Amino acid sequence: MSHTYTENTAHSSVHAEYIKYFMAKTFHYLFLLLSISLIGLAVYEFAQSFATGELLANGLIKTINIAVVSLAIFELGVGIGKEYDSEVDEQGSIYSSVRRSITRFVAVVCTALVLEGLIMVIKYSQLELAGNLSYPVAIIVSASLLLLSLGGFLKLTADT
Repeated sequence: MSHTYTENTAHSSVHAEYIKYFMAKTFHYLFLLLSISLIGLAVYEFAQSFATGELLANGLIKTINIAVVSLAIFELGVGIGKEYDSEVDEQGSIYSSVRRSITRFVAVVCTALVLEGLIMVIKYSQLELAGNLSYPVAIIVSASLLLLSLGGFLKLTADT
């Protein structure tokens, strides 16, 4: 009876690994497809701003926002693809690969947050809504805390 139990456990483990690999690849390609779609949307928004006679600055701000989100989604897709890839890369262990992926992703998110905060500061300054400046300041402070947390993560994982 224990022989059958061991075979079933091994079979379940292999089955779980296939499901994990399939789901990782599915999300990997889904995020990459979404990123490509957002790039198309960014180009459309940029062209639309010229067609409607909208201010160039507003069109550029929309395009940059969409492009930065697309970059963050792309990095997430690449990170998922690398993290769940069954082979270890040439430069080291899976831990160093995950560490690099997390670093890239958090850096992109920090960049997106800071850009969003700066864009909000510019918008609120143009609309003379100085009372609402606490929102972009909170976004920029959050990005700073996220960047400090990334530094702590890198420091704590430096030996692996």
